[in-house]
Amino acid sequence: MTARHLIAAFERWTAASEPLVLATVYETAGSTYSKAGAQMLINAQGDFQGMLSGGCLEGDLAERARDVLRTGLPQSVTYNLAQNDEALWGLGVGCDGLMRIFLQMLSPQSAYEPFASMCAAYGGESVEAAVTVLETSDKRVPAGSSKVSVAGQVAHSDIGKAFENRIAGLVAAVLREGQSRTADFPGLGGDIKVLVSILKPPPRILVLGAGLDARPVVRLAAELGWRVILQDHRPAYIAAGGFDDAEAVYCEPADDLARTVDLSGIDAAIVMSHHLVTDGKYLKVLAGTAIPYIGLLGPVNRRARLLRDLGELADKLRNRVQGPAGIDIGASGPASIALSIIAQVHQVLCARGRAEVAMPE
Repeated sequence: MTARHLIAAFERWTAASEPLVLATVYETAGSTYSKAGAQMLINAQGDFQGMLSGGCLEGDLAERARDVLRTGLPQSVTYNLAQNDEALWGLGVGCDGLMRIFLQMLSPQSAYEPFASMCAAYGGESVEAAVTVLETSDKRVPAGSSKVSVAGQVAHSDIGKAFENRIAGLVAAVLREGQSRTADFPGLGGDIKVLVSILKPPPRILVLGAGLDARPVVRLAAELGWRVILQDHRPAYIAAGGFDDAEAVYCEPADDLARTVDLSGIDAAIVMSHHLVTDGKYLKVLAGTAIPYIGLLGPVNRRARLLRDLGELADKLRNRVQGPAGIDIGASGPASIALSIIAQVHQVLCARGRAEVAMPE
């Protein structure tokens, strides 16, 4: 489940001023559906947004959330699905992993912190970190206390300045690594176990072209929780609609792209106007950016022609432009072509554990 979906549920439920529970995965081992930092929201009726286990454990978490709401106290739960999961759950899940999950109350009285500040971080432009105290024997730093940064500044903290300073090095290390993890801090009046979570804004995708085949691209990207910006130079294409899932829609000349859209915040661009001259103009503008993935619709010889027409600018694009865009899945028709493109964008953005993903010539 994506940050955008969590935020939408959070805004809907908090509008009614009802208390919520935030469930966060903090440790895993073996094969698990989610990893450390994954989140789920649960309301007082047991409804939830987000999935931590693919549906296996969410019902039990909803029951535990009721206890958290009743007592106001956070709790941790461990699910070891490698040990007789069928006897424990009657599900025969077949998973071999272990998950530890922390549940904490979000109340109107506390302004729904720390998740309110987490939402602000998700809606920003920079990767931020959140610290959650999971276990403690230090009365000055109770379980459930937290610290969240937004735009590089502390937006919420109730862990105390002394402990903030103590964990500053850990937070910096987690941000460098880009992976959520736990750590133990002995001393300081008691032992403290914390989770430092990475708060990463959803990717921002630029779709250049508003033809009928752009609609499933926008729809699939939005379903993944990505923020989509659509641009086309033809008013009739924009007026035809079908892009309600886009964060923003622009109708401007291709030459004005850099003045219309802040390209420094774009993670991937898909050039699909189906107009050779216009696509060339888009590529000329994109050559001056650092966007790591530029997908180009059309066959290989079309890509070669467009790059050739750009002259020396092509050198700035050659290793970033993927044309034809998409993974070869035998796609045919707008929906399957969109699937292949979005899958390739996802692969590049995640980099599948590699520092870089090289594009084929």
